Amino acid sequence: MPSARGTLDWSPAADHPDLVAPSVAAALAATHVDGIAAAGVAPIDATHADTEAFCAAYDVALEASANCVIVAGKRAGETTYAAVMVLATDRADINGVVRRHLGVRKISFAPHDDAVSLTEMEFGGITPIGLPADWPVLVDAAVAAAGPVIIGSGLRRSKVLVDGAALALLPTAEVLELVRS
Repeated sequence: MPSARGTLDWSPAADHPDLVAPSVAAALAATHVDGIAAAGVAPIDATHADTEAFCAAYDVALEASANCVIVAGKRAGETTYAAVMVLATDRADINGVVRRHLGVRKISFAPHDDAVSLTEMEFGGITPIGLPADWPVLVDAAVAAAGPVIIGSGLRRSKVLVDGAALALLPTAEVLELVRS
């Protein structure tokens, strides 16, 4: 039966900085958030990094997988970047809830090159751990309540297992109802 742990071989992420992006490794080493410090990491086949392929290949429940998307909002010529965390079974209301919360006039998914260069992570592996310190991390309430969830590691060749409630404790995290009902 699919679960958050799936069929993967999990190890403490702090013990395997080679399996996470450098910014993620630095954030893990510096964190004082118990749930983040206790995160697990597992190597995967990078060709299975996308959510549906990953869940199918490793027997992970879709509702135990949380996606991180980077958005770029604009107002008066200023660009605001933020991370948005939702369960893989949901879609965030980017143009409504997220746009209004960030106080921007226009919002869209950040361009691929911007998301990669600004996060210093691989596209398809971007995670809220290790993002630029001034970026808001908007965590859907369902992610915070989900228990163990799989998130990116900053690399496409591994995944991180962390309690969803711990994501709400990241320094710039805010828990919101991000999914349209």
